[in-house]
Amino acid sequence: MIAAISRRHFLCTAALGSAGLAIGAPTRSQPAKLPVKPNLIVFLPDQLRADAVAGETASSVHAPNIHKLAAQSVIFDRAYVTQPICTPSRSSLISGTWPHLNGATSKTRILYPQFRCLPEMLADSDYRTAYFGKWHLGDEFSAQHGFEEWLSVEEFFKSAKSDHKIDGVSDYTKFLLSKGYKPDSHSGKYFSRAFAYSLPFELSMAKFLEKRTCEFLQAHRNEPFLVFVAFVEPHPPYNGPFNNEHSLDTISLDASSGDTFGEDIPLRCRLRQELFRHRVGNAEAYRKIKQKYFGLITELDHCIGAILAELADLGLTERTITVLSSDHGDMMSAHGLLGKQMMFEESARVPYLVRMPGQQQPIHCTQAISHIDFAPTMLDLLGKPPHSQCVGQSKAKLVRGETSEPEPVFIQWSPVKEKINKHSKLASQEQVKQAVSESTRAIVTPDGWKLCLRDKDKNELYNLRGDPDERHNLYYDNSHADMVSELTTQIHRWQEGVGDSLRV
Repeated sequence: MIAAISRRHFLCTAALGSAGLAIGAPTRSQPAKLPVKPNLIVFLPDQLRADAVAGETASSVHAPNIHKLAAQSVIFDRAYVTQPICTPSRSSLISGTWPHLNGATSKTRILYPQFRCLPEMLADSDYRTAYFGKWHLGDEFSAQHGFEEWLSVEEFFKSAKSDHKIDGVSDYTKFLLSKGYKPDSHSGKYFSRAFAYSLPFELSMAKFLEKRTCEFLQAHRNEPFLVFVAFVEPHPPYNGPFNNEHSLDTISLDASSGDTFGEDIPLRCRLRQELFRHRVGNAEAYRKIKQKYFGLITELDHCIGAILAELADLGLTERTITVLSSDHGDMMSAHGLLGKQMMFEESARVPYLVRMPGQQQPIHCTQAISHIDFAPTMLDLLGKPPHSQCVGQSKAKLVRGETSEPEPVFIQWSPVKEKINKHSKLASQEQVKQAVSESTRAIVTPDGWKLCLRDKDKNELYNLRGDPDERHNLYYDNSHADMVSELTTQIHRWQEGVGDSLRV
């Protein structure tokens, strides 16, 4: 544990053991009427798995502030990203549009500049707007898309207006330079993520964002504000100041961690499993990685707790909508995999908490929802009309504890540069090349069926209710032909409606 923690922060880390309410239960302490112009703060960690925030795994993670927030929030148990990798997912969250249309189809592409982001759609000059942290949709170095204040923590060398490279260093790099550290990159200009993750907590990226966010809250306490706090943690490398926070003997692996994919599973999945099994090795090594992953969540928790405490000290809690989500999850041993880029639940499903002003009790919503609905939902909660750019629908009714007609969720995958075992024994080089260039379109139905259709690889069908770990691909089982046909039709109908020309 880090010794230098303030008394106020210690008090705000007292764990809560509160049971969730079913959807439709009233938020009894929520005021009947919101402030005329409520504040909005969005915590956006990178690669945070859903069950580490709410679920069985959460009880094993030392994150009392996040748990307290969950105990006062609407908890969306089945929230999905539009594409399980950083840039495409963030593009949908902030713009309300699909990656195949907004240009951000891979982690090296940018959001086309003509697409508006949430502050631009809000279009209210009374609001002070800020984006602090990982952006990854273009230029990291200057405020853009309606955000007035900006704080960068990493270097992403793509112009906000084109895919051309630009030069610059992040605010966090400038901070470390001011502390006398010397950059470890090949260029000698900036610091690697591995270097940043090796520093003490007080010099970490998360703490850097915490301090700047608290300063922003103090400066704009008397104005309505919209602020994103986009942490890099718990993204790899799995290392940080809380590596030993969790005892190794308390770390358990996913039930599917030791499974070996059969030939009915897409080759790309099998290639990635082969890669991680080769790199990581045995179960003990996976547990040590998961131990450090939990430590990174604890690091996040300290910083989120300090920001929430600052909100309370400034008397802003009752005027602020507080949201926590992530751009994708992490397989973290499921099917022997790490990271994202998969359609499996651990990768494509994310935490999604929304705490309304005055809310003191949790509401669990088991209805499947998509990040494509995030922007219109936030506009609705802020009292603004829907924006024509948003292709999703507001889910504010669910946030208010009301019922809403359940709808299927759609997920995309576009090819990215893959790391694979160069000497794979699973397939020929030509087969490998085709597999890693595959695209996927998937549907998750309200009653728990998931179909993944691919243009250059095998397809999958899972019954999430009976097989939550997705260990049995039913696509090639003839007894489910009718379900495959029905869901295939729904995917094609959705593609036609959103202008997606991919043939799957």
